Amino acid sequence: MNAEQAQFLADFFAKAMENEFQATCKVLAAVPDARRDYKPDEKSRTAWELATHLAAGDIWFIDSICNGAFTFDPDAEKKMAAGFETVADVVEFYTREFPRRLERLRSTPGEKLAQVVDFFGMMQQPAASFLVFANNHGIHHRGQLASYLRAMGSKVPAIYGGSADEPMAAAS
Repeated sequence: MNAEQAQFLADFFAKAMENEFQATCKVLAAVPDARRDYKPDEKSRTAWELATHLAAGDIWFIDSICNGAFTFDPDAEKKMAAGFETVADVVEFYTREFPRRLERLRSTPGEKLAQVVDFFGMMQQPAASFLVFANNHGIHHRGQLASYLRAMGSKVPAIYGGSADEPMAAAS
């Protein structure tokens, strides 16, 4: 992959991730603080764990891609999550930090994005190639969290179309 191709991918995925941003904010905001410990099964994460992982994970992925290195510090993620007291704190963090990371991605030189990066010894590919994984990771966890909402007594927001709780407005 050359620098021009990497920049194209970064611009393409920055726009795609920007389009996902509002839906992610709505799903995060729909988690009721009083039920944030809900999980549908013993093997599942709690709604709070999913919400904090989703918000922090989206930031981490973009930072890792822009830095050209994937390093994961579970203690750092736990420390970040410990700084959140309410769902509103998570939403505020995400609405503040995610747009900043998209700007960072857009301003990262194509040459850097074209450099091959190692993903924990599992795969090596140009940094920009990991944007599809980053986007899918966020969508995956947002879908998990959205599936918890109604069972927690919340409403499911419209994501890719209306939901039973938030129908799409009719086109005029």
